[in-house]
Amino acid sequence: MTIADALTDAIADHGIPGAVAMVGDRHGIRDTIAIGHRGDGTPMTPDTVFQLASMTKAIVSVAAMQLVEQGKLALDAPLGDLLPGLADPQVITGFGDDGGVQTRPAARPITLRHLLTHTSGFGYDFVHADMARARGGPPAPGTLASLASPLLFDPGDGWAYGISTDWAGLAVEAASGQRLDAYIAEHVTGPLGMADTHFHLEKADKARLAGNMGRGEDGKLVPFPINIGGGAGEFISGGGGILGTAGDYMRFVRMLLNGGSLDGVKILQATTVAEMMRNQIGDLRAGVMETTMPALSARVEWFPEMRAGWGLGFLINPETGADGRAAGSCAWAGICNTYFWIDPANDIAAVLLMQLLPFADPAALATLSAFERAVYAR
Repeated sequence: MTIADALTDAIADHGIPGAVAMVGDRHGIRDTIAIGHRGDGTPMTPDTVFQLASMTKAIVSVAAMQLVEQGKLALDAPLGDLLPGLADPQVITGFGDDGGVQTRPAARPITLRHLLTHTSGFGYDFVHADMARARGGPPAPGTLASLASPLLFDPGDGWAYGISTDWAGLAVEAASGQRLDAYIAEHVTGPLGMADTHFHLEKADKARLAGNMGRGEDGKLVPFPINIGGGAGEFISGGGGILGTAGDYMRFVRMLLNGGSLDGVKILQATTVAEMMRNQIGDLRAGVMETTMPALSARVEWFPEMRAGWGLGFLINPETGADGRAAGSCAWAGICNTYFWIDPANDIAAVLLMQLLPFADPAALATLSAFERAVYAR
């Protein structure tokens, strides 16, 4: 069975409207597959635009590491002088009888390494109940208030998925003197020829945008418009603001697979990429996400049979995964069920883009597994 056949069957079996997938290696593209429709009956095409959401994080992590290479940022320097909002971090200790949050000063300052590894103590309201309770409910998205939060633990003492990469994006802005979108266009997506990758939905791209779907009360998928990356806010979301295509993102992951260069363009030093792909969190366990909003995200535990690690921007599986990816592969995803992984040992980069909620929907995960198994079966 070909990869296209396996993905076609999975999409049909699980009732997902459509998907675009790509498989590549250090030398080029092996497979490009567009199946089904964009949610409105319009056929999926290789140039369909998706809200990539948290797949933005890897791109912003690369931007931050460029500035580390240049000496404009340091992985282990306190960020409070550069970003005053991080100057006095407070850690949640409990809640009073009136429901108010109780805090204490953090034991140590927040660094860029903490932000890129999600060990800063920041979380997401939709993942961490204590964070949502401490903030009295989620602030309006795109506001600076949405980044003001007490910490779940002292920086470096735990792993929690959250707003850390939004703060890393602000660090990129402060260190470079450029808006995040301008910096990334000039130094990452532009040099890589990722012409369809933007923080704001370009007028020319609207006709190619995949519509998002959501689970209705009866469990069936229905149109569920959500605007993650296409609107203006008080800051540019380094944690989830990018829209793009499978082809563009494949250029990005192939650059990483090639040690920081692609088609004669160098984005990072090979030693920097190797460090990004190395586990940075010791014995802490990454990849477990609870949920406070099941309609937005299901609970997910990546690689439950192993202690997954985290590099400078990626989840890392320390052993061979059940569906084929080798130990040391790097991966992450976006909340609308967009996925990628990079497997240096097998010379594989893969991207699978769907557009539906909740994140980690069983049908989406089953489709991802079927795709991955087919990739490694060839």
